[in-house]
Amino acid sequence: MKWWKLSGLLIGVVAATSGAVILWPIGTRPDPIRLDGDVGRGAYLARASGCIACHTNAEGGGAPLAGGVELETRFGTYYSPNLTTDPVHGIGDWTIEDFAVAIRQGISPEGEPYYPTFIYPFYADFTDQDIADLWAAFQTVPAVAEAAPDHDVGFPFNLRWTLKLWRAAFLTDPETEPVDGRSDIWNRGRELARGAAHCGACHTGRNIVGARITSSFYAGNDALPGGDHAPSIRLEHLIDRGWTVDSLVYALETGITPSGDVLGGGMGEVVQYGTSFLTPEDRLAIATYLMDPEDEDWVRE
Repeated sequence: MKWWKLSGLLIGVVAATSGAVILWPIGTRPDPIRLDGDVGRGAYLARASGCIACHTNAEGGGAPLAGGVELETRFGTYYSPNLTTDPVHGIGDWTIEDFAVAIRQGISPEGEPYYPTFIYPFYADFTDQDIADLWAAFQTVPAVAEAAPDHDVGFPFNLRWTLKLWRAAFLTDPETEPVDGRSDIWNRGRELARGAAHCGACHTGRNIVGARITSSFYAGNDALPGGDHAPSIRLEHLIDRGWTVDSLVYALETGITPSGDVLGGGMGEVVQYGTSFLTPEDRLAIATYLMDPEDEDWVRE
């Protein structure tokens, strides 16, 4: 579909539903979270979840978690926000409940939906303890009084309330729960791959409005931000390219592939800022899961 036709279609939807959608509430406030957070565990979960890579503009000399990482997409250019403790430009004036709603539901403290460039659907199953740990870790981040650039997104994609329609149509549970009859390490790999490590965010193709295509689960994506691409990580394709559990574990630690090549692009950053910091047990868990997938994973997400 041509982009001008898509824009016309969306404008029609806007015209037909604007009154109802504007009033349609989204997000639910959690019960007060009064758990003590573990800074070390929170920092580990932040690494596993890709927070450092996505919110640190290392190439531009940015401070850790100060945002400003550019994501160029076919819908426009997005910039990751400042997650430091600055009360104006970061999250310094948030409550832990604000943080929980943002992480698990993709809703800002002002009640606005975040764009799906923020991969909150993968974090929906984070527990209150996970949230408390992450919150404790983020409270240790020095404040950076610098605003991330505004998104450069054209009409109609700049109308945030239309994301309510997108969420209604495409938002799904990450299904990270343990599967009966599977080993603890396999279930841990499933929890990480489908949740915090969000493998499907990059390795699953997207439809014309940017939602993951369920029939293409882990089948690769040639249209990542900035022109990057992610190969298929379906079992048959991993085997064809010479991957084993051991080589996957090694690559998640070092970035080196079975052929001796080095992972680059977005995956290189995933390793550099994320999976290289995981425990050997968690890297083994992810590799175990990917090399022994449940059949249903390949037909739905």
